Amino acid sequence: MSERKVLNKYYSPDFDPAKIPKLKLPKGRQYVVRLMAPFRMRCKTCAEHIYRGTKFSARKETVQNELYLGLPIFRFYITITRCLAEITFKTDAENADYTVEHGATRNFQAERLLEEEEKRMQKEREEEELNNPTKVLEKRSKGSQLEMEVLENLQELKELNQRQANVDFEAMLKQYKELEEEQRRKEQEEDEQETKAMLEQAQNRRLLGDSDCGEEPAKSRPSPTAQPKAPDILQEDAQPQGKKPRTASWERSVGKLSTKARLAGLVARRKQKADPALSDGMETPGTMANTGWLPAAAAAAASSLGLLRAYSDSEDSTSD
Repeated sequence: MSERKVLNKYYSPDFDPAKIPKLKLPKGRQYVVRLMAPFRMRCKTCAEHIYRGTKFSARKETVQNELYLGLPIFRFYITITRCLAEITFKTDAENADYTVEHGATRNFQAERLLEEEEKRMQKEREEEELNNPTKVLEKRSKGSQLEMEVLENLQELKELNQRQANVDFEAMLKQYKELEEEQRRKEQEEDEQETKAMLEQAQNRRLLGDSDCGEEPAKSRPSPTAQPKAPDILQEDAQPQGKKPRTASWERSVGKLSTKARLAGLVARRKQKADPALSDGMETPGTMANTGWLPAAAAAAASSLGLLRAYSDSEDSTSD
């Protein structure tokens, strides 16, 4: 489907663009364009405010003999509908803005005007310094004098701080000693805690060992009320010290007697005849020596021998 408005045109093969005559247009020619107000402004004739973005049909022309880096500068003419006054403004390529030339004043431009004035004055000073060497020398002398004043003020402030800051060495040493004592106390407490923990662990281990092995030693300990057995006494009397006693045949078969009470209940004593010498009251010196000066151990051994003889006789009778 072909386009409704065709923009292509037919050029014959013998077309030569150099043969086309050039139009001689005037340099200050104006064009009618449609634009919007680039900023807010106020008309000087009727004091009407023109807001930014208001549309106007304006005339446009190129400013002669004004270029900025090869860029042309354009001027615009607009007419206000209220008083039919004409306002002109042009482009400002250097600041990327517009400047009002005639018929109105721009609103909110005080700050910009101040900046422009400062720039102009700064530029004049620089040009004057470049052209006048005495000004340069004065500026350098003023700068060096200002630096010296700043250094003096800093030195005074340092001296004042040093006077006011009195260092108390005794307080510093005292604080250091307190810190050392506190650290030492902490170390001692830690050591004591460690030793206590180690003692508690050792005590717990000992208690556990005693509880594990406490039953067997308790059984093997002899009771304080238990009386010595007769065979043990005989063996101690019969055998010398340093040798183990021999076990008798009757001990192997029957066992040891535990107490004298049981032995007395099992054994029947023989009736011995009374000695006439003792009955008459006559005592020999030998008997006095044997009875009166006999030690207690010998007496106990003699009584145990008698009991054993009686026990052996009873065993023989029962075996028959």
